[in-house]
Amino acid sequence: MFTGIVQGVAKVVAVRELDDFRVHVVEMPPAMREGLEIGASVAHNGVCLTVTAIDGDSISFDLMRETLRLTNLGAIVPGQCVNIERAARFGDEIGGHSMSGHIISMAEVVAIEEAPNNRRLWFSLPERLGRFVFEKGYIGVDGISLTIGDVRQSDSGSVEFSVNLIPETLSRTMLQDRAPGDQVNIEIDPQTQVIVETVERVLSQKSGRSNTL
Repeated sequence: MFTGIVQGVAKVVAVRELDDFRVHVVEMPPAMREGLEIGASVAHNGVCLTVTAIDGDSISFDLMRETLRLTNLGAIVPGQCVNIERAARFGDEIGGHSMSGHIISMAEVVAIEEAPNNRRLWFSLPERLGRFVFEKGYIGVDGISLTIGDVRQSDSGSVEFSVNLIPETLSRTMLQDRAPGDQVNIEIDPQTQVIVETVERVLSQKSGRSNTL
């Protein structure tokens, strides 16, 4: 489990390409490596990955075909950085919201609004995910627990939502470098997803019974 409180960024220093498979080697600073063992879970841009090798400050992670298809990690090249969060441990403070590290889709950055002490980013989501996005709800963006600001429908039919970023979030994460056209990883709040899908299923069952009367 993760909390969406990114602990910092780490540089990808090497990428090994295989058929529908990748190995990322990430340079992690000492504070992020403390107690790290092979088999541990570490989120990269919100994606739960498993440590497969440790060589000093170089930590290796395997990326499967589904990870490459659903997330922005398949486009990472050596020299770029990713948001990093170690898995939460029992007794840790949950500063954000509970996250699994299982990405449901990517979203595109469509607009950036600057203000003196904060920044607003707008993202475009596939229409099928719009039912999970509510004003003041939670969402995971590249592994960062954020509160949804506004939600609107675009002319193309997709759903757009905004998040407001304070200087601390910008300085600690890769969102400071995001630009229109970039793709970010999205994890829907699991509690919201369960509630929405349960209500939809109950309403569908009631509708089905009504049609048989």
